[in-house]
Amino acid sequence: MEIYIENIQDKIEVTPNLEKIINDAVKTSMEIEEFDIQSEVSILLVDDEKIREINNEHRHIDKATDVLSFPVVDMHEGEILSNEGDFDLDEDLLLLGDIIISLETAKSQAAEYGHSFEREIAFLTTHGVFHLLGYDHMEKEEEEKMLGKQELVLRKLGLVRNEK
Repeated sequence: MEIYIENIQDKIEVTPNLEKIINDAVKTSMEIEEFDIQSEVSILLVDDEKIREINNEHRHIDKATDVLSFPVVDMHEGEILSNEGDFDLDEDLLLLGDIIISLETAKSQAAEYGHSFEREIAFLTTHGVFHLLGYDHMEKEEEEKMLGKQELVLRKLGLVRNEK
């Protein structure tokens, strides 16, 4: 599993511990899903202004959000439907896609929900990963399945709700 993290904001410090949490959240999500194909995920850490621009450009919603996912592989709930052209032939990796996280929104949501910034970052990372794996939350049943998987990952990482 290759995980690339790029920080293009300067409002919130990205520590080695925060990068470890992101890496662990991605890897644990893949383990829970039993997805063992060599793959690559890119994570871009941004501020609210940048995620607002990206949200407006790609979704025509002119406001900041917490996380955006841009899957490359056509998947449904962990099953590849089509992966034609989605391999990095040089590295023999399946390119799953990109996750963009606003650290500013994550920080304010952590305070709002009464848990740690680290838990919020792990939650948003898992949310993005499960979207890349073809999960969605448009219907209540889909949302329960996706959130259940996310909570399982967070428990495995020891990042439970209501921690301060």
